[in-house]
Amino acid sequence: MTLGQGSGKQIFMKSIDEQILRSAKEIIVKFIEMGRLSPSNVHEAFKDVYATVDETVKNHVAQDSPTHDTKQK
Repeated sequence: MTLGQGSGKQIFMKSIDEQILRSAKEIIVKFIEMGRLSPSNVHEAFKDVYATVDETVKNHVAQDSPTHDTKQK
């Protein structure tokens, strides 16, 4: 397998990671635009926003996966 190739799951997760990064960035930009965050505080705030978005998205993806059975029998 070459560096450019990967499993479908790896490509899917890469796409999700890119979307999480983009979403966290957009949230931070909105906070700055609204005056809720100053540019000097971006470093710590970004880590918190990114972690929250990452956890939320990945928990949702895990719940929707075919191997995760949410119905009790």
